[in-house]
Amino acid sequence: MEFKGCAHRYGRDIDTDVIIPARYLNTSDPAELAKHCLEDLDVNFVGNVKPGDIIVAEENFGCGSSREHAPICIKAAGVDVVIAKSFARIFYRNAINTGLPIMECPEAVDAIKQGDVVSVDADTGTIVDETTGQTFKAQPFPPFIREIIEAGGLINRTKEKLGRS
Repeated sequence: MEFKGCAHRYGRDIDTDVIIPARYLNTSDPAELAKHCLEDLDVNFVGNVKPGDIIVAEENFGCGSSREHAPICIKAAGVDVVIAKSFARIFYRNAINTGLPIMECPEAVDAIKQGDVVSVDADTGTIVDETTGQTFKAQPFPPFIREIIEAGGLINRTKEKLGRS
């Protein structure tokens, strides 16, 4: 799995209420959720994010409630991967379960700036800041997690394994 896009940088403790405000939880439609992704933190996010872009964040990304809406809206907004120093454990699991690739790499987070073009090879864990030429190494996904992400989430992978569509 390879990704390449523009970096959108955020700080630490970006909680799920900031990712998708509670006032929009009356829908589970990904397209509708995407319209409100990060709007309380970055009013321009939805207008600036392009398909394939990457979120780069400090520690504890996705803390707060356990809502699956948060990774769903990030993915639906067009973000291909989130790179952070660390993730809240429930967000980490929800991201994988919904097919949103996330990678922990503190060194990359420290170096990547807002607007840098970043490429990610999730199979090898290689992260390259194409703007500066710096290369970083994250833990690649184990095969079972890669299968979940490639299938678009845990439910899709389970259906594939059971031979159902």
